[in-house]
Amino acid sequence: MEHKKLPSPVGLYDPANEHDACGIGFVAHIKGVKSHDIVQRGLTVLLNMDHRGATSADNKTGDGAGIMVQMPHDFFLSQGINLPEQGRYGAGLVFLPVEEEEADYCVEVLNRYIEAEGLTLIAWRKVPVDGSVIGEIARSTEPLIRQVFVKGNYEQDLLERKLYLARKQAERTISDSSLAGKNSFYLPSFSSKVMIYKGMFTPSQLRDYFKDLTNPEMKSAIALVHSRFSTNTFPTWDLAQPFRMIAHNGEINTVKGNRNWMRAREALLASNEIPGDISRLFPIIR
Repeated sequence: MEHKKLPSPVGLYDPANEHDACGIGFVAHIKGVKSHDIVQRGLTVLLNMDHRGATSADNKTGDGAGIMVQMPHDFFLSQGINLPEQGRYGAGLVFLPVEEEEADYCVEVLNRYIEAEGLTLIAWRKVPVDGSVIGEIARSTEPLIRQVFVKGNYEQDLLERKLYLARKQAERTISDSSLAGKNSFYLPSFSSKVMIYKGMFTPSQLRDYFKDLTNPEMKSAIALVHSRFSTNTFPTWDLAQPFRMIAHNGEINTVKGNRNWMRAREALLASNEIPGDISRLFPIIR
C-alpha cells in the first residue's frame, strides 16, 4: 500500500501553503543530573499543553506529539544492548514501511551507509509500542518503529557528522527508489547525544504508546516536548516534533523560500569538515 505524506493540490487546497501553530515545553535539571523524574515532568508538561494540540475527525488521532531526551545510556544497557561508553556510539529512532520486504530493504540501505562512513553496526532493536491507544487515522499510516545502534572510533563531534552523512545518503537512496512505502522511511533522530520519541499522537497518547518512556531506567537531565496544531495542514508521523535539534512554536511561513534558497546555494557549498563529495548530502533540506 502506498503511503502519501500529503494530498495533491485540489480545489482550494495546495500543500505549498501549509503552516502550523503549536505548543512547546522544556524541563531541565540545572546541574545536569539525569533522572527519570525529569522525563516524567516533561511528559506532565506535555499533558498540560493538550489545548495547544489538535485531533482529527476520528477525535482520537493527534496532530503530533513528541519528546527529546538525552541519550538514555542506562536504559539501553538494561535492554541488553552491548554499548561502548557514552559519546562513543550513536543511536536513532527509525520509521520504516510496514511491508516486511520494504522494511528490510530500508534497513539494508541504512546499514550500507553506516559501513561506508566508517561506522560499525551494533544492533537493531524493536521498539515496544501499543498501537491500540492511537486513532484510526494515525493507525492507517503507522510505520514500523525500530532503533539502530552504531559505534565509531571518533571524537564525538566527528561521530555526529558521520551519523548525519549516513542518514542523509540513506534518505536520498530510499527517496529515489520505487518503494511503495518509501515515504514511511524517516529517522526522527540519529545522534550520539539525544533520542527522540514522536508520532501522530495526542499529548496523552505519547506516554502510553512508547513503553520505553515509563521505564524507571529512562533518565535524562532535559526533556523537550511538543504538541502540534497543524493549522491548514495534514499531520504526518514525520512532521511531529521535536525535530532532530529543535522544536518550534508558531507559524513558519517561509519554509518554501528557505528550501528554494538552500537549493540555489547547494552548488556553492564546501566544508573542510565533510571529506569527499559533498553532493552526497543533497538535498540539504528535503
